[in-house]
Amino acid sequence: MGVPAFFRWLSRKYPSIIVHCLEEKGKECNGVRIPVDTTKPNPNEVEFDNLYLDMNGIIHPCTHPEDKPAPKNEDEMMVAIFEYIDRLFNIVRPRRVLYMAIDGVAPRAKMNQQRSRRFRASKEGVELMEEKSRVREEIIQRGGFLPPEDIKERFDSNCITPGTEFMDNLARCLRYYVADRLSNDPGWKNIVVFLSDASVPGEGEHKIMDFIRRQRAQPNHDPNTHHCLCGADADLIMLGLATHEPNFTIIREEFKPNKPRPCALCGQMGHELKECAGVAREKQGKNDEFADSMPAAEQEFIFIRLCVLREYLSRELTMASLPFPFDFERSVDDWVFMCFFVGNDFLPHLPSLEIREGAIDRLVNIYKDVVHKTGGYLTHNGFVNLERVEMIMQAVGVAEDNIFKKRKEDDENFKRRNKEKRKRMRAEQQGPAFLTTGQFAPQALGRRDRPEPVQNARHQAYGMRMHSNMDAAQSLKATMKNGGNPSAGFSDSRGAKRKAEDSDSEPEPEDNVRLWEEGWKQRYYKSKFDVDATDEGFRTKVVQSYVEGLCWVLRYYYQGCGSWKWYFPFHYAPFASDFKDINGMFTDFEKDTKPFKPLEQLMSVFPAASGNFLPLSWRNLMISVNSSIIDFYPDDFAIDLNGKKFAWQGVALLPFVDERRLRAALADVYPDLTPDEERRNSLGSDVLFLGKLHPLFDFIHELYRSESHQVSTIPAELCHGIQGSLNLDEDPILPDKIVKSPIPTLRDISHCSAINVKFKDPQFAEGFVFKAVLLSGAKIPSKVLKPGDWERGNREPWRPQLGFNPNRQQAHLNQSAFRALGHSLNRNQNVGGQYSNTPPPSSYRQGGFRPTQSSAHQPVMYSRQSTTPAAPPSFSGHQPPFTRQQQPFRAGGPVWDQQNPNRGGYQQHYAQWPNRREDRRDNRDPHQQAFSRSYPPPPPSRRYNWN
Repeated sequence: MGVPAFFRWLSRKYPSIIVHCLEEKGKECNGVRIPVDTTKPNPNEVEFDNLYLDMNGIIHPCTHPEDKPAPKNEDEMMVAIFEYIDRLFNIVRPRRVLYMAIDGVAPRAKMNQQRSRRFRASKEGVELMEEKSRVREEIIQRGGFLPPEDIKERFDSNCITPGTEFMDNLARCLRYYVADRLSNDPGWKNIVVFLSDASVPGEGEHKIMDFIRRQRAQPNHDPNTHHCLCGADADLIMLGLATHEPNFTIIREEFKPNKPRPCALCGQMGHELKECAGVAREKQGKNDEFADSMPAAEQEFIFIRLCVLREYLSRELTMASLPFPFDFERSVDDWVFMCFFVGNDFLPHLPSLEIREGAIDRLVNIYKDVVHKTGGYLTHNGFVNLERVEMIMQAVGVAEDNIFKKRKEDDENFKRRNKEKRKRMRAEQQGPAFLTTGQFAPQALGRRDRPEPVQNARHQAYGMRMHSNMDAAQSLKATMKNGGNPSAGFSDSRGAKRKAEDSDSEPEPEDNVRLWEEGWKQRYYKSKFDVDATDEGFRTKVVQSYVEGLCWVLRYYYQGCGSWKWYFPFHYAPFASDFKDINGMFTDFEKDTKPFKPLEQLMSVFPAASGNFLPLSWRNLMISVNSSIIDFYPDDFAIDLNGKKFAWQGVALLPFVDERRLRAALADVYPDLTPDEERRNSLGSDVLFLGKLHPLFDFIHELYRSESHQVSTIPAELCHGIQGSLNLDEDPILPDKIVKSPIPTLRDISHCSAINVKFKDPQFAEGFVFKAVLLSGAKIPSKVLKPGDWERGNREPWRPQLGFNPNRQQAHLNQSAFRALGHSLNRNQNVGGQYSNTPPPSSYRQGGFRPTQSSAHQPVMYSRQSTTPAAPPSFSGHQPPFTRQQQPFRAGGPVWDQQNPNRGGYQQHYAQWPNRREDRRDNRDPHQQAFSRSYPPPPPSRRYNWN
């Protein structure tokens, strides 16, 4: 899920890190689709070695998209996932490794957030169905029109959780997909594919990070490997920085806010469910049947260049006159650690630190002020120095009171501006009170989409009168229909109570804490924790748990999961001023903890409404009143907005799952599992795939021929320095064997060229520490930022860069090209326009004219189709043709006629070549002379002298 608003803040503060992807599209010839040749060089002008896919960021938009119709069944979902991966592979084109990681069983610290999100999704789904039923009944009672109710079963996105049949089917389909691409796509022939499905414990992005960490620690690792990680979570940026790899790029979908969505009831655009009036949309025009269909435009992708972010941070974090040597890599680790205070998937953010209020900038400034006193950095290889962190927190705590008051002041100013804006909008909609009505009411002339002059004033006035008469006739019919009451059907606002949406002030939830007033700390602990602020023991307990959480998260980012059992046992965070004497609050985590099994995790995170994904006897524990753990699955729960405006920003007040009680209850129902359920409840391993042309193919094929069940080590020289252990798969994909398709619409692979084997990352001794340093031999990429990039503000115009080459020439139209386009569009139309009175450009026989460099400062505009100097726009009717005597004589080329600026703009003096000009005019055909007699052409470019 990541850090809310982090990417928006980062992209605005450091805009040069964003690069728009160039994507080569497949072609179609005679109805046959020709795929893209991914063996060719990358059109983004950069070559990537490894591509890592955080698959959950792909599965969710493919199974329940927001900007297009949802797939009809599970097979269509799988095909959509395949197409999505194909697009990413086409854009990135990895040359060594493709790593696909699906979220497996998560640590307990993550389960709390997963539990909250799944309970919310279930509750919102039920509320949406109830709201649709209520609105539908109201509209039908009023006689409104609605399309027939869709009986299609709603897709429960909670099934995208380890242990469900959906995830098991997804793993089978991905195995088929990889085998098909390795057998048939030339771009896949030399790469190694790793698939870590939902049976492998760990979050997808952290399984990827663990793979990178362990490969970096190998002696044969290439320190200049170019990594590309695909995922939508903002915390991937911090994970990429934590690797200290100099060539690390993130690819993600470009976020476009405020996308229009159709009404959930009638399917029409332009309104929401609560505003639906049940009116049938009238067809407008011949081709209007698709007017309300959802836009089917493909989502675009962007690159986030972490090497450029490192350039920004290098300038921002560099500090002079330190009492210890400055180390940029250590300062980057401290910056990542400070970002944890504004929120992450495992801890709530501190009340005084909001990323939208510049909390990270404030922390960085405090860090640079305090670091001279700390005597060193805050972190080292993923371990926290709590004594130095306390100094940072105390500095934040001093400013907490002012932060809360400033937040309240900004909120009041925001409400005041919104109130004034609504007043202005209402005034603009009502219009001035002195405007006349009826046939004398002011109306826009011409068409609505583009103003045009009145061609015939009498006909225009007649049309206005007839339109007013039609309105009067309709009004008379309505009056007669309502029994002679002209005001029936019209709402009289006098004496009527204003609706809530018309009010200047919006209803807001009651805030009992009031952080901007004195006594905020006492009210906070009483309201959120139901304890008195004088209870120092409880406050210390909350702070200790939060300190443990900070140490756990940093260890998770740099060394892997420190404990599968630890979690933060509160819904709210303490204040920064409460971080006192924290140096001895944490020692180490419990050793040898084990993750949950998949079905156990389902019992921990699912609401009772999603119990259909569980075995029957397990489901009864969620709904039976005699269940010993029935309190884990409340039918309804409160959401504390906690100072926020929207429900999705609030805190879901759910009870925490007690692991011991859960395991005790499940011990009685474990014998009821079927063999298939037991298989889905077991933990699996990663799988390695490759094709016949890969150097490692013969080595793996020999393992199957010899039926060697011993663990084998990958020869580093055969696989780009990648190391790990291999073991035979129980159900392998082998070459020259038929691979059955799990999707009926896709054909079987009759001639398979792929092979797979189980893979395990290199193992290290207990207590081994992965070094968070730049590896020796790593080459720092060339600098990208220019001096102007440092001063670029957020409000200045920003032009996106396409691809990794900053000097790429982007296609654009100049003014003459727009004019030529206007001529071609308006030539056969009897409409006016900006250039409607300018004669169309003529076609001359000589080649295009190009001025020399010495005259580049003089703005002569030439049409793309002609070498004639183009005149600027004229709106006062057709101008008389210019004669030779009217053209002003100026040495040095084209000049602006200062005496008569309305004559036609830029003029060119050609008196130096009178004979040539007359000869050229006489040699042209009469049709050309008719259009260009008054616009003499320039001389041939080889003889043209601007001096």
